[in-house]
Amino acid sequence: MKFRHTMKSRRAVTAVAIATGLLITVAGCGGGDGDKTDSKASSSAPSRTEGGGEKKTDTPAPAAEPALAEVKNGDITLTVTSAVRDQGGFVTVNGTVTNNGGEFWIAADWRGDERELSKNGSSLAGAALVDSKAKKKYLVLRDTDGRCLCTKFEGGGVDAGQTTDWFAQFPAPPEDSTQVDFLVGTMPPASIEISEGE
Repeated sequence: MKFRHTMKSRRAVTAVAIATGLLITVAGCGGGDGDKTDSKASSSAPSRTEGGGEKKTDTPAPAAEPALAEVKNGDITLTVTSAVRDQGGFVTVNGTVTNNGGEFWIAADWRGDERELSKNGSSLAGAALVDSKAKKKYLVLRDTDGRCLCTKFEGGGVDAGQTTDWFAQFPAPPEDSTQVDFLVGTMPPASIEISEGE
């Protein structure tokens, strides 16, 4: 009889000891993980200043690719950012035009003098590439309806203080001609280098 009571007492003491050990372990693990989670959360969340505003961390902005060329005429700045020779036998020229003036700029003289080009409205239809080495001039490509493969400016131009992206496609000069001049309207010639597409 005493043996049974002793066994029951031992089992009860063992169960209490295990339960107490588990509670201490759970409490210890929970507190430790909570601290780690809080420190992780605080390191990934933006830090706050005493005034309640977010403290900005300075991260360097990605460096912009240098322009191939930039020319100006009055308040208008023309920038050429790329000129890529594609496998299809043409060159795509991309860039931006910035209106630094105080009034809307109309790109009327950029569409060229040819009567057929007037249907393109304000566009880069009058642009050309001049290859001095081969003594050739390449005009903007057109579709079967006479529309240029180039940017048509919405609204006819560029608002004051605004910058607009543009593109124009030309027949490709011979592969050994990599230096050409980009011409459009009354802008000065922009000397650019043609790169090979992938």
